[in-house]
This record gives sequence, C-alpha cells and structure tokens, in this order.
Amino acid sequence: MNLIFEQSTQNHQCSILPPCDVPKVELPTKRQETLNLPELSENEISRHYTQLAENVHGVNNGFYPLGSCTMKYNPKIDEEVASFNGFTNIHPLQDTKTVQGALEAISLANDYLCEITGMDKMTFQPAAGAHGEFSGLLLIKAYHKSRNDEKRHKIIVPDSAHGTNPASASMVNYDVISVPSSSDGCVDIEALKAVLAKEGENIAGLMLTNPNTVGIFDKNILEITKLIHDVGGLCYYDGANLNAVMGWARPGDMGFDVVHLNLHKTFATPHGGGGPGSGPIGCKAFLQEFLPGYQVVQKDDYFDLVRYEKSYGMVKEFYGHFLVVLKALAYIMTLGKEGIGEASANAVLNANYMKHELSDTFNMAYDGICMHEFVMSLEQLKHDYNVSALDVAKAMLDYGIHPPTMYFPLIVHEALMVEPTETEGKAQMDEAIKIYKEIYKTAIENPDIMHEMPLNTVVRRLDEVLAARKPILRYQAE
Repeated sequence: MNLIFEQSTQNHQCSILPPCDVPKVELPTKRQETLNLPELSENEISRHYTQLAENVHGVNNGFYPLGSCTMKYNPKIDEEVASFNGFTNIHPLQDTKTVQGALEAISLANDYLCEITGMDKMTFQPAAGAHGEFSGLLLIKAYHKSRNDEKRHKIIVPDSAHGTNPASASMVNYDVISVPSSSDGCVDIEALKAVLAKEGENIAGLMLTNPNTVGIFDKNILEITKLIHDVGGLCYYDGANLNAVMGWARPGDMGFDVVHLNLHKTFATPHGGGGPGSGPIGCKAFLQEFLPGYQVVQKDDYFDLVRYEKSYGMVKEFYGHFLVVLKALAYIMTLGKEGIGEASANAVLNANYMKHELSDTFNMAYDGICMHEFVMSLEQLKHDYNVSALDVAKAMLDYGIHPPTMYFPLIVHEALMVEPTETEGKAQMDEAIKIYKEIYKTAIENPDIMHEMPLNTVVRRLDEVLAARKPILRYQAE
C-alpha cells in the first residue's frame, strides 16, 4: 500500500476547510520552503484512510491474546458516556462551581477504585502505566525524605517483572536489586531474605506484580510485604495484572502501600495506538499528603479542589486524562460489585481453559492452575526443528489473529504469553486453539516454511532490528 504522499497528484484537491472569516494578518517572517503536503481529492483521502483502517488489527477485528496487556473489548456505552457535552465542552480552568458534575465523577472514580484496590486515596494525573510507576515511586521517595531517611536508595524488583519497573526506578534515581524467581515462578523467599539481611537499611521499597508475569498468584505475598515493612521499606503494587483478582483480592489487603492501575487495560478503556491512557496511583492514608496534583474533596454538597501542602508537585497538567477516567467509571458502574468479580473470574477461567486444551501440544512453563494468563515455552521446538517463538507468532498473522506476547518474561526461554481475557467466548478460543495446534504441526512437518511466514499479509517480515535502531519517522520528498 502506497503512502499518501506517493498517491499525490498535482492540482487534486478538496474543500474541507471553510473560507477564512477573520482578517488576514501578514506575518513578519514567512516560510522559506514550500509546504510539502499531498494533493488528493476527498474521495482519494477517504479511500486511503479506510484501507489503512482495514489493515489494522484490533480487538474489534479478532482474537488479541497479548499476554500481560489485557486486550479486552471496550464497551461502547463507556465511549458514549465520555462523549456527553457536559464532559467534553468544559475547560479545566473553569470555576469549580460550573463543573460540579465533572468533579463528582472524579470523586466517584476515586471511591470505587479505592474500594477495589484497598487504598485510601487516588490521583488521576499519571497518563499511563509506566507514568503511574514513576509517580508512585516519587510518592515513596517523598515519604522517606519527609522522615530524613534518604539513605534508602534501592528498590527490589523480581526478575520476572515488567521491564518498566526497573526503568521507572532508575528514573527516580533508585538503584535496582533483582531478586530471582524460584522453580514455581514466584519470588524466591530465601533470596529475598538474603538481600534484606545485607541491604535492609538501604531499601526504599519493593515493586511487585501479583499475579506475576507468568500468571501465578504468589502464595507468599503476605510474608513478602511483611519482610519489606520490617526493614522500613514500602511495598509498591504494579497493577498491570489486576484483571485477574479485581473483586476477589485487594492489593491493600496484601500489604501494599502504593498501587498504580492501568485504566486502559483492567477497566476496558481503549488500549494502544499511542493513547490516551490513564495510570492513576492509589495509596494508603499515611502517604496521601504527598500525592501529586489537586485532589477533589467534598464539602457537604459541594465538590472542591485542594492541593496538599506536602505534595511533591505535578506529573501532568490538571487532572490527567479525564475522559479516560470517565470511561473506566462507566465500566465499573455498569458491572457493579458482582460484575467486577465475575469479569475477573471469567478471565481466569478462559486462561485455564486454553492452557488445558493446549497442554497436550505445547510445553507449559509452569504446571498447575494459572490466573489470567499462562506462558508456553517453545525452547524444545527451537532445539529440535529450529522453529522459534517468533516464527510461530508470525505464522499466526496468516490466520488473522494477533500473536501472544513474545519472549516475555525473560525467565522463560522462547516464551509465548497468552491472555485471552474475559470478553472472549468459547467458540473464539476453540478456533484459536485449533490454529495454534495447526501451526505447531506445520512447524514439525515443514519447518522451513515457518521461517517465511507470514505469507498473506500486506507486508511480510520486517527487519525489526533495523526499524528499532534506524527508524524512519517521516516522509522525505525526493
């Protein structure tokens, strides 16, 4: 498919913009180069972007089991609520008297998410998950600083953690200590104790995802958080996998002090494509005075904004991505208390169904019941037939389904991580299972063809290393 610049024909045009209805002003300096814009008719523009849309695969198109990403369906009623004029036609600098409905919505979202997570206060400023991690770590840092305990400069991160965890810690000038996993995929308790015995007074906190990235709920979670608290550290909950436990288990009850959420994952607001997302952080009461930005408070029947005196500052303008928060609020209110738990239970059920049905063909990284996702290792297939996880993932594109997450977590070699989410039905999962097994059979019977797939997509295999190291981000006219 050609770029829109390559379809340009001189003097093709369309009248999209209305005539200028204000006086023209001559600028002191003018552009020296001709503005390089493609020339197309409205029909040509419409066809170009329609074709682009048809080439994009999303949850609305088909199966999207991207592990640790929770690519669930986004209910359209949430989009409708967020499009109400009373929400879209307001400005964050308006007098609070004129936006009481919007402030009440933020307050409601705060209350519901605190109830779901076991926290006492939320801020919606962070724009996405990694931004939430960064903001949550700044909260921990502000707490230690307030106690003149700034010698604590190290964060413990399990080796199965999301890559953003150590990256976020580094951004706030914390050193990272990696703790290995045990054979069951959970935190190695003895290794953790050894780190704490050596570094206890330097530990600012622990970052942990539970269930973790191999889809296992850590049975030692209460002991882990107690060990951290006993040396004076705080416990940070990466909410990336909350979809597996919402309505059943709360991070606050597990011993966590800070949590970030991915509203664009767990609470079904649109995910991917560059945003907007929302990564609010919640905290226990003893930390809320350090929260960034303004907080909504209710005074009788009136909602107002306050900024805590010890707040560490702002991490984004105003109140974060307000409309994304509205979509999450609509999702929560639509499902209700029972529906939230049912969604989580179905996510776990679907993952275990697929794991069971595929276990006679694929090697599972860990045995037993999983939570919302599971990890398969193709290490043996790679060894015996020289067919990698990448080859299998690329082959799935020819079947019109999105591949699982590849090569993550790093503790599993040739990993494929599958997360079907609760919004997939049995028929769709059965079809995916059939495709997975068919691809596996092809890998054994005709391994060479696997290196060529996909065969029927708009573009074939791209040079991903070159694309990462030397990306071409804009069109250069000849």
